[in-house]
Amino acid sequence: MPELPEVETVRRRLLTCLPGLIVRDVRVNDPTVCDVAAEDLRGGVVGRRVVGLRRRGKYLVIDLGPTGAAAPAGRPRGTPSPAGPPPAAGPPSSTGRLLVVHLRMTGQLIFRPQAGAPPSRFVIAMEPATELHFSDVRRFGRLWSLDPGDEDAFFAAMGPEPFSAAFDIACLRAAMAGRRAPLKAFLLDQRRIAGVGNIYADEALFRARLNPLRAAGSVGPREARRLHAAILETLQAGIDHEGSSIESFIDPAGARGSFQEILNVYQRTSEPCRVCGTAIERVVVGGRGTHYCPRCQPRRGGIAPTVRRLRPTGPAGKRDARGTPSVM
Repeated sequence: MPELPEVETVRRRLLTCLPGLIVRDVRVNDPTVCDVAAEDLRGGVVGRRVVGLRRRGKYLVIDLGPTGAAAPAGRPRGTPSPAGPPPAAGPPSSTGRLLVVHLRMTGQLIFRPQAGAPPSRFVIAMEPATELHFSDVRRFGRLWSLDPGDEDAFFAAMGPEPFSAAFDIACLRAAMAGRRAPLKAFLLDQRRIAGVGNIYADEALFRARLNPLRAAGSVGPREARRLHAAILETLQAGIDHEGSSIESFIDPAGARGSFQEILNVYQRTSEPCRVCGTAIERVVVGGRGTHYCPRCQPRRGGIAPTVRRLRPTGPAGKRDARGTPSVM
């Protein structure tokens, strides 16, 4: 969390207000958020206009134009803003630049942090006077500044975008072929499919009527078609509901998503299945809480060989913090 639908929601919100603005400063309050020194980061992006926003998997990409662009209407270029004079930009450049943000578990890109919130890890100040804050309680989120020519190498290990033409049924079947990992772990592997995380993997597997402990390579052609459709339907539903605000997700204006209101299995342990009434079960697969309906998602077709058995307790099979047995 956040996953593809949440990042897409952030992108769409920012797309309505950021393009055309010029980066006036980047204030880095937590040096661990970025691999480069703050001065190097600022020198590469200050003075550049935002020309677009894109999403690649769970990453937000902010496209910046060349330096030396004209200032926005209403404030002559070089005129101090209410926050003070702009810092010196780097040397003029005829090429663009990319800012890449990964929200990880608790990252938030917001315009106005709540009163009493921890200090923002970084702040992008823009002209006219606008500030985009990156709040991140668990401090796993990251910021990168890239040359456009380095983008493909940066994302080289990432799988296809679910809504791209490249991700068809044949692509999914090829990715699953011979895979011994459980389906849940397969869906979370960003090298196979970009953007799917814990919430949407559980929900997609429920829609596809596939058990999360199945070996990915055991999925047949008809089941693969169901899974392909379920992945797209689940992600689209998440986008339509503007994300899942189960824990910390909010959009840049501070609004919450509503996908959590229609969840079928995720975090509904022991509650009745909305389809058959059977109690939803929870196990831990690869360290991630996994929810499923044992009746709608029966264990047929081959359990992953890495799944030995459920160990309810003891040093060889520790329960997680919620007392749920782990899948070994």
